[in-house]
Amino acid sequence: MYIIKQLRRKKNISQSKLGKEIGVSLRTIQLYERKNANIPIKNLTKIANFFDMTIAELYLQEFNDMGESYTKEQPFTKHGSVFYPLVNGKYLVMAPLILAEWHQKYIEGLEKQQDSVPFKSAFIIDVLAKEPHRIFEVSGDSMNDTTIHAIPNKTFVLGLGLKKESFVKDDETLWNQSYILVCKDRIICKQLTGYSKEKAVLLCHNLNTSPEFQDFDLPLDDVLQIFKIVQKQL
Repeated sequence: MYIIKQLRRKKNISQSKLGKEIGVSLRTIQLYERKNANIPIKNLTKIANFFDMTIAELYLQEFNDMGESYTKEQPFTKHGSVFYPLVNGKYLVMAPLILAEWHQKYIEGLEKQQDSVPFKSAFIIDVLAKEPHRIFEVSGDSMNDTTIHAIPNKTFVLGLGLKKESFVKDDETLWNQSYILVCKDRIICKQLTGYSKEKAVLLCHNLNTSPEFQDFDLPLDDVLQIFKIVQKQL
């Protein structure tokens, strides 16, 4: 992000000092300061905190300073996410962020009918959907097949909430796509290949073909929420 370089120069901070503050190398900071840099959410959060800003403020300053996305429209909140309209028709969405260490607390909150998350992070989306957005940190490498479709351990994914009832219908467009499944005892990332009406189970597929990762059936009753993965950030 070009704005990082500007903020750093305003405070007269070297690249090496900034790298030391957030725990990355000088070379990494140099990469982060490029336009459209892919910065992991955890490190982006550290950078925003270092400059006493939010991630949303970082993004908006980046767009405005580059002359790309200035907008006078006010941000709005929907399903717990804050949306910042951009002039190119896209949106910056600050969605609830469920880190791997927060998975169990998130499940407990749902069981208490309290879908509250203390963290938020950002993605840029092309279309404003009516369904809720959530960002999850993936735990484990069961979906890492090293291809462009891989979702490795520690990946952050933006999910779009879908109703469980949708997966009971014969809708071929739902299958062979990757989802976050919030279950009663864990949060997992799997590809869904179908639904068995006879057994009332979702057919879960792992992209990783290692022997320890076996496909399995998941009772739909054990699933609390389903989020279709629409974006990912390594």
